[in-house]
Amino acid sequence: MSSSLDSHTSQTWGGRFSEATDAFVQEFTASYSFDHILAHYDIQGSRAHADMLAASGILSSDDLKDIHRGLDQVLTEIDAGEFHWQVALEDVHMNIEARLTEIIGNAGKRLHTGRSRNDQVATDIRLYLRAAINSIQGQLRRLRAGLIDQAETYADTVMPGFTHLQVAQPVTFGHHLLAWNEMLARDDGRLTDCAERMNQCPLGAAALAGTSYPINREMTAKALGFTAPTENSLDSVSDRDFAIEFTAAAAITMMHLSRMAEEMIIWTSAQFAFVDLPDRFCTGSSIMPQKKNPDVPELIRGKAGRVQGHLVALITLMKGQPLAYNKDNQEDKEPLFDAVKTLHDSLLAFADLVPAMKAKPDSMRRAASLGHPTATDLADYLVRKGVAFRDAHEIVGTAVGMAETQGKDVGDLSLEELQSLSGLIERDVFEVLTLEGSVAARDHIGGTAPRQVRAAAERARAKLSAV
Repeated sequence: MSSSLDSHTSQTWGGRFSEATDAFVQEFTASYSFDHILAHYDIQGSRAHADMLAASGILSSDDLKDIHRGLDQVLTEIDAGEFHWQVALEDVHMNIEARLTEIIGNAGKRLHTGRSRNDQVATDIRLYLRAAINSIQGQLRRLRAGLIDQAETYADTVMPGFTHLQVAQPVTFGHHLLAWNEMLARDDGRLTDCAERMNQCPLGAAALAGTSYPINREMTAKALGFTAPTENSLDSVSDRDFAIEFTAAAAITMMHLSRMAEEMIIWTSAQFAFVDLPDRFCTGSSIMPQKKNPDVPELIRGKAGRVQGHLVALITLMKGQPLAYNKDNQEDKEPLFDAVKTLHDSLLAFADLVPAMKAKPDSMRRAASLGHPTATDLADYLVRKGVAFRDAHEIVGTAVGMAETQGKDVGDLSLEELQSLSGLIERDVFEVLTLEGSVAARDHIGGTAPRQVRAAAERARAKLSAV
């Protein structure tokens, strides 16, 4: 079952070994099949490293020119799909280095001076994730903008607000959509924090102890857009906190998207009929011609669990590792890469869907009229008349019971019926027992009054523009 390693592998690390790596072990330990996604970032890091080595007098100017020329060709081959990935070369780094050496000769071997694959991959992942966060935040902010626009459109549209999925009080649809935006604003902030904490450069930490060569880590950090080099070489190569932190932020964001999806799914059902989703985001049934299934929200709800699983995988991966680098860390990439793609695509889908979602105000209003939604307003009315809140609560509870026996809403009780419960109730009570009166009364920051919803939308848009 054993096979000989090719010359590239032997040149890279094979000097210590007296027999070839088992063919199965080669395949089992190889990572090029998924870490090739880091190729652009690996080449970016190599360019910066080569420039630093030349500036430090470790590489000649001719070697530097050859390295840049060779890396240009490697990148062109990768982008064109012409690059030949080799399992014996294990990973993206060794595959690129071997091909570079084929193109430019011994100068390609000198590129690795003062670094290890350990600090190389730690740098590559940070470069990759920094770019990924930027792209993800672009989609996240597009979704937030769509929610804010929709909130303004539906600032006056009354719908039921729920607790325990029971009608509690009337709110406006715009107010509900701005609640979604608040969730996503916190997610946006977590991603920004993650990117800031991650933006330190491990390159130059080498395998674990640094290097004896006179390198300039500040130069490579600056060239790659990092704020500073990492402080400790042991931690530099073994740290994956940034990947875990991102995946935690991604899991929370996906949880929020799942909550949004759940409400969309409920709202599109015939029993609610609160919103209509565009046909292009739905599918039909192979057997029931009347069906319109909310597949996109359902799939996002399912994908949330996938990302949460990746978070658990990464935390578990790291929990038993001693310093410094261990082969275990090869398992950090697939969960991270999938979390990035899943979050990005889910946000993209919702950023396209939300602006096209249409409310059904009549259905929302009918639903908001059920379940005594203005009962709390009656209690507040009594409190303003001087009744202690606990006493007002009891009076309104009695009123609800009276309405229930008659099969009607508390707001439909007659003045005489209400006055039989409290002599303080006057005809003006009916001004607060309407749905519009109820939402209009919540006229403060954070409240559901249409005036406040529009003001909140303006503030949200200003905050979004400032990030």
